[in-house]
Amino acid sequence: MAEQPQLHSSIVAMVSLAAGIAAKHPDMGPCQLDRLRKAGVPQHQIDAVIEIARHLRDEAAQKFDAAFDECAKASVEPKVPKGAPLDIKVNEVDDACCMPTPGGQSCC
Repeated sequence: MAEQPQLHSSIVAMVSLAAGIAAKHPDMGPCQLDRLRKAGVPQHQIDAVIEIARHLRDEAAQKFDAAFDECAKASVEPKVPKGAPLDIKVNEVDDACCMPTPGGQSCC
């Protein structure tokens, strides 16, 4: 079986930067930013990656908080044994897989 070509280092840096932002990684991506700039990636493309990652992070947090609030209002008695994970369902969006960022970037 032939070996698959590796992703370009700028793609790896963009994916890593976006994942770090979405995951709220404490290192904040200086290495990825440096690699992208050294690779000649235009600042507007880096800004788009940052905007999309922040949008997905914030949207996920809002949906989680809404689902948690709904769960918290549903009952006073805990239905989950102590130490067991909560099974919080997040409603699917009917019309689209995701909403665009405030700047109009698609995250899908």
